[in-house]
Amino acid sequence: MVGAGPGGLAAAMLLAAKGIHVEIFERQDVVGGRTRRLEDGPYGFDCGPTFFMMPYVLEEIFSATGASLADRVELERLDPMYRLVLGRPDGGDHVLDATADIPEMARRIAAISPPDGPAFERFIVDNRRKLELMTPILRRAIRSPLDLISMDALKAAPVIRPGESLWKHLGRYFQHPQIRLAMSFQSKYLGMSPFECPSLFSILPFIEYEYGIWHPIGGCNALVRAMARRVEELGGVIHCGTPVERVLFEGSRATGLAAGGESHRFDHVVMNADAAWALKNLVPEERRRGWNDAKIDSRRYSCSTFMLYLGIEGEIDLPHHTIRTSSDYERNLQDIAVDGRLSEKPSFYVCNPSRIDPTLAPPGHSSLYVLVPTPNTTADIDWDVEAPRLREQTLDLVSELAGDPGLRERIRSVRTVTPATWRSEGIHVGATFNMAHSLPQMLHKRPPHRLPGTDGLWLVGGGTHPGSGLPVIFLSSQITAKLLCEEEGLGDPTIPQAVTAPASPATEQLPVGV
Repeated sequence: MVGAGPGGLAAAMLLAAKGIHVEIFERQDVVGGRTRRLEDGPYGFDCGPTFFMMPYVLEEIFSATGASLADRVELERLDPMYRLVLGRPDGGDHVLDATADIPEMARRIAAISPPDGPAFERFIVDNRRKLELMTPILRRAIRSPLDLISMDALKAAPVIRPGESLWKHLGRYFQHPQIRLAMSFQSKYLGMSPFECPSLFSILPFIEYEYGIWHPIGGCNALVRAMARRVEELGGVIHCGTPVERVLFEGSRATGLAAGGESHRFDHVVMNADAAWALKNLVPEERRRGWNDAKIDSRRYSCSTFMLYLGIEGEIDLPHHTIRTSSDYERNLQDIAVDGRLSEKPSFYVCNPSRIDPTLAPPGHSSLYVLVPTPNTTADIDWDVEAPRLREQTLDLVSELAGDPGLRERIRSVRTVTPATWRSEGIHVGATFNMAHSLPQMLHKRPPHRLPGTDGLWLVGGGTHPGSGLPVIFLSSQITAKLLCEEEGLGDPTIPQAVTAPASPATEQLPVGV
């Protein structure tokens, strides 16, 4: 397997539990990919995802291997889930603490816009049905339009509204623009603007309110560390600090990997690296039927992110999650998605997990994570020049948000990541949320779980169906593992097993390249 990110580790767990010998080759020195742990002196940070939603999906994967997520990772449900500081064009702010208590959330919304409180409760009811109808599509491979000719797809069609943007769709419910913004900022989880994001993604805010926002103690990287341990318990091998140079072929058949300067032979290869980068850099173009370089380069890609990881002496007066939207939100989105420039008034996000998690910083200190959405590296931005300026601007904004003018004096460590950094780590054009989730790039229009024109070459992760975000990445792993096991006649790997003690490696195992 190429890459020990969450998608690769989930697939590896499922395959290893079916008796398949799994080996994972990871370029970083630690597991997790974009969900790995960063350390700067005594401070620890999540590299990428900090929101954990739908924990039942990952629990399904652990259960399928005879283990339990709840026994291995301590999860804290957050209330408030996050604070929204919604900038207004007049220079003021609406502040909204989001709670999964639906009647209370309706009251908080109504305090800003009276008609929108009852509309929120209607939105929740409608999207509960919408997610129910869409779940069968999210859980199976969509290889061609033929896979959409099913009773499940026909039932879901009326609620998907394919020609409608998320922003327009929310106008069916909410009158106040800032309330619409409060229910659409989640499109940034996909690296998209709500003005172009398809309306079907109204399920994202619903999922937050229905299933909650969770913090794994130790950060989201605690999830991938637990997954890696389970892979190893099941006999899998993880090679960290071992980048893959290319996929090996005999004719159309993937026969292994060149990694760490050596050749490794396997019966199957699963790629969990960034899909666009991996296809272009690891698979010969003549083997990629329908996915040549020109097609990959012609696709639209998500935005990128500018990151600050701050080790701070003392506490920070901010909730666990805070989303601060620009007072000129439309201009900010235009700058990122269309004009390819840095905004004068950027939106940003701050994670302050040390409020409830003592494992990420020394006693009396805080680990602060700051994310600013930016254009990806297709924009003409010199990050060597702009990074220092954006760093100072962002520190000003965070200090203002926290009401802490002396914040800079308490900073003890700073780590900066730019879109150019992401690109250098094998993320195509630094697009941290993969290929954009516009309608022409969804379902069978994304790189498929099994690469056409090849045998034994598979994909998992945010670059394939159903898309980006930890829960759906785990769904992609279930799909790929199921297809691979079907091909080998091993049965469904997603069926739960009774929880048992750690498994011993099998003496007779099918060699599968992972």
